[in-house]
Order: sequence, then structure tokens, then C-alpha cells
Amino acid sequence: MNPEILSLIKLAGTFAVIIGLLAMKRPLNLVMSIASVVVIVLYALPVDQILPALQAGLLGYNTINALLVLYCITFLQRMMEARKQLAGCQNAMNGLFNNRRINASVVPFLLGCLPAASTVLICGPIVRDAVGDSLSSDEAAATTSYFRHISEAFLPTYSGILIAISLTNGLVTPATFVLGMLPVVICLFISGYVIYLRRIPKETGMVIDEPKSYYWKLLVKSVWPIFLSLAIILVFNAPVWLAVIICIILEFFVNKFTFAEITPFFKTAFEGKLMLNTLAVMVFSNLLRTTGVVNLLPVYLSKLPIPSFLVWALIFAIGTMVGGSMTIYVLCIPMAMASVGTASFYALFILCMNMSYIIMQVNPTHICLTLCSEDYKIPLGSLIVKSVPMVVVATVLCFGYYFILTALGL
Repeated sequence: MNPEILSLIKLAGTFAVIIGLLAMKRPLNLVMSIASVVVIVLYALPVDQILPALQAGLLGYNTINALLVLYCITFLQRMMEARKQLAGCQNAMNGLFNNRRINASVVPFLLGCLPAASTVLICGPIVRDAVGDSLSSDEAAATTSYFRHISEAFLPTYSGILIAISLTNGLVTPATFVLGMLPVVICLFISGYVIYLRRIPKETGMVIDEPKSYYWKLLVKSVWPIFLSLAIILVFNAPVWLAVIICIILEFFVNKFTFAEITPFFKTAFEGKLMLNTLAVMVFSNLLRTTGVVNLLPVYLSKLPIPSFLVWALIFAIGTMVGGSMTIYVLCIPMAMASVGTASFYALFILCMNMSYIIMQVNPTHICLTLCSEDYKIPLGSLIVKSVPMVVVATVLCFGYYFILTALGL
């Protein structure tokens, strides 16, 4: 058998193992550890490739950065919970809109502007309270993850988007990308509304006894650490962990914490299970990239007897599932640009970025999904299954938007 075909079959087998183990509700760190062994065995990786992949997965910059951000965000969350700021955020939104659907969607969307996986941990309590008994735990978890990530689809605060745009050599700018993605944001909200959001009762039952200005002030008082972190990142190009640490220090003084109050947070902010899951996912991702299988996808998918736009959509979707969005951006954006030319590249670029983003919402190697499933105490597989309907509707809408862009000659 052709060795390249065999490599793709091994890839399918690896993901079949992951799906099977998740369906059996095995712990994520165990699933990813077994999957890593499967990759090593199936691809017969030599030691000189295994060791660097393990080192990058356990001690690499991306791993250390993710763990540090997770710890800092969790620490800040503990402080905000201690001063009831998360409850204050919900009360403020109730006073402004008196709509539980807004609390379950717009609040995670806004908090998601902070480019940190562990932001989903702050969204969780707010969504749970807004949802109540109208959704099951796994449906509420899928709703939390889905709306928290909508901002990640179009904001250039995320490094992957900036890299993707830079690879277009000026054909797409941050401004034109954000403008072109605004209808996609609407599509994503529509998808979430159709599947789950409409099942949540609107009314909060809260009696509005204060002027709107009071609730706007309460909202600012409640969430200022998150948006100040975002401002520091945008204005000073600071690392996420540094921006959050600055806000932790300011939170200490602004809300008059004592050292005795925050001392327990140094221990409770260390979420051992979440960090172990993160390490397992990062090791698996690095081992899979080492196989080079992602480089084979464009070669074989391009031979399919389907329209070219669909070929590229599949390349970005499957490539993102296998190698991550950053890998597929670097590998395939220049190829896509060369294949279609500059005249019709914008519409294809928007479509491919959408497919990469959408597939990440059901990718078991997506760190945010692991954090969200642990926060809700549900299996990762359950969260993914409940996210699929929203992803399907969003995909259909995004293809419709692509056809509109091509009809306009963009």
C-alpha cells in the first residue's frame, strides 16, 4: 500500500481511538496519553523525534504559557468570587436588560475577548445561573463554550488571526477581516439561539428598582479586571499572564484584600486536574505534528471530484482538527492564495478561516473544551456531542455567506 495512504489510515485510526475512549467516558488525560502511545506505535516514531516532541509538549513555551495563564486567571477568578464581582456582573446585566438569554450569550462573548483559554472558567458560573433548569449540564456547558469563543472567530487580539492575515501579503488587512467577519458573528449567534438559547426563559424575575446608570456602574465595577487585562494586551502588546497579574495586584488594592484572605488562593488556583489535561493534550498535539501527516492532507483532498472552494474548506477543517489552526494557516494559506488568485481570494479566505474556527469548537485537543468540561463536571465527549448541532447550523450559514461574497465579486 502507498505509504502516504497508510499514514492517513493511521491518522483515522488514532482519532477513532480517541472518539471511542471519550464515548466510554474515560478521563481526558488518560485518553490523550493513550492516543500519544498509539501515535508513537502506529507511526513507529524514532526516539530522536519522540524526545523533542515530549519536551515541547511538557516544557515548551506554548505549554508553560498556557499553564501560567490558567493559574493566573483562576487566581483572579477566586478574588472576583470573594468580592462577589461575578454575581455583580449578572445583577448588572439583569438590571440593564432583564434577559437571561443575554446573560448566557453576550456576557461569555464579551469575556471571551480576553485571549485566554481559562476565561471559560469565569463564564461558567454566570451561564449556569442564567440557564437554570432550562438546559441540561452538558447543554449548558456547550452553550458556555460556544458563546465564549465567538469573539475568537474575528478579533485580531488572537495571535492565530494576526498570523493568518500576515500570510496574505496585504490582500487582507485586520480591518477588512473584522469587517468581513461581522456577518459571521451574527450567523454564530443565530446558530446558538436556534439550538439552545431560545429554550432559556427571557425573564430573570428581578425587580428593577434602580436607574440604568446604577447598573452600568455595577457592571464596570464587576468586570473591570477582565477588560483592563484586554486593554493592556491590546495597547502594550503584553503577554496575557502579565496583564492578568497586573490586574490581580490592582484588584488586591482596589477591593482592599488582606494577605490572609488571598493566601489560600495560591493553593486553590492550582487546578491539578486541569493542568494535567493540558499537558496531555499538548504532548499529543506535538507528537501528531511530528508525524508530518498534516502535510499530506492538501495533496490528497485536492484530488477529490468536488468544487475547489469545498476542497479548501475540507483542507482547513480536517487540517485544523489534526494539526491545529496555526499549522494549517502557515501551510495552506499561501497555497490557497496561489491556487485561486487575488481576485477571488477574499471570499475563500473568510470561508477557510470560518471552517478552521468552527472545527475547533468540536476538537478534542482544544484546551478550552477540556477546561469547560471539567468546570461542568461532565465528560468531554458529552460537551462535543452537544456542540455539534450549533456547529452544523453555523457551517451551513457560513457557506451561505461565502456564496453571497462570491456573488458580490469579493
